[in-house]
Amino acid sequence: FKRRKALRAADSASEEEVANAKEDFDAANSAFEAAKLAVDQAKLDFERTTVRAPIDGIVARRQVQLGQRVAIGAPLMAITPKDQMHVDANFKEVQLEKIKVGQPVEITSDKYGKNVVYHGKVAGFSGGTGSAFAVIPAQNATGNWIKVVQRVPVRIELLAEELEQHPLQIGLSMHVDINVSQQN
Repeated sequence: FKRRKALRAADSASEEEVANAKEDFDAANSAFEAAKLAVDQAKLDFERTTVRAPIDGIVARRQVQLGQRVAIGAPLMAITPKDQMHVDANFKEVQLEKIKVGQPVEITSDKYGKNVVYHGKVAGFSGGTGSAFAVIPAQNATGNWIKVVQRVPVRIELLAEELEQHPLQIGLSMHVDINVSQQN
């Protein structure tokens, strides 16, 4: 374009050649700007391929697959904090009479056997029985009124130091002993 302008000033190029050169220059400049924007967007997309968790933990309930594009705000997974793991022990409702929040607990895992004992305390009780929160709750509409003993989840907090020495995974089978002699 600059060359054509200089040639036009020396009367060696036509006005049409200068106009065509200006259009070509503007089109190339627009394409260059669009390419720069595409590169910037690609860099941003690449930076967003790594999602950092706000806490150190174990992935649970993963709802996204490798390579999948996700929308802003879409839940990707749940993370269970490593240092705040707990056990939900399902006790029969008839066993709950003496269980109180704060009582000491000893737990063994089938994963490590009886040689590894975890210590913790009762942190609380679920707001309902396991069947009350089931995806498909039981409907006893047949007139058969047999009493079925329900199970209530009891949350037990574990000591972080013991979890660090012997990590647990979600869903393991555990044997729970609560010291119910402490009633304060």
